[in-house]
Amino acid sequence: MSLADRHITALMRQITTRNDIELVHPFAELDTFGALVYVAECYGFRYESVRLVGKHRIMHVQLVRDPSAWARQRAAANSAAFPDPGPGRPVPGMYLGSLTPVPEVQAEVDVITALIRHDALGAAANRKQLLAIGWGAAALFLLMAVLTGKYAVLLPLAVLMPLFMVGSLKVNTSRRAKLAQRLMAAGCTPVRDAAGLERYVRPVPQGS
Repeated sequence: MSLADRHITALMRQITTRNDIELVHPFAELDTFGALVYVAECYGFRYESVRLVGKHRIMHVQLVRDPSAWARQRAAANSAAFPDPGPGRPVPGMYLGSLTPVPEVQAEVDVITALIRHDALGAAANRKQLLAIGWGAAALFLLMAVLTGKYAVLLPLAVLMPLFMVGSLKVNTSRRAKLAQRLMAAGCTPVRDAAGLERYVRPVPQGS
């Protein structure tokens, strides 16, 4: 069984048994997550959010069942057209045996992937946490310099750590801004979540 087949099998197992789905593939590319979310949405779910979990910041992509009439109609249509997706069988919007979108749905998958990337960057850009790490590391290097007398090595590190964290935040902000432009060009609307973080909502499909 190919990697794509394993991803699809695990996804369909969640679709048939749960109202909340969490995709966790530590080594998966964002394009893979985008394709999996597209397939899940074909069966009545919608993308919800991203979490970065643990010290290695493993991505967890969360989906919930969509109660809207349009989503239920879409799920019914795809369940009829693709009643048993899995290894060796067709999956909505993907080439057989892969998670590569067909041209007709590529644009939609690209928007989903951009949303996931934007939200992941937002989750990673915890300004208070990053600055606390930077200043905490600077204080530690200063203390070590005093205790060991190795000022030539440790003082530059004490200066560079906060600068590195500030630089990381600036790069993150720039990347999110470019993604925001793409999402707005695709018709997405900016909103603020409960934590005050800027996110984007896709346009409601026509006929929903």
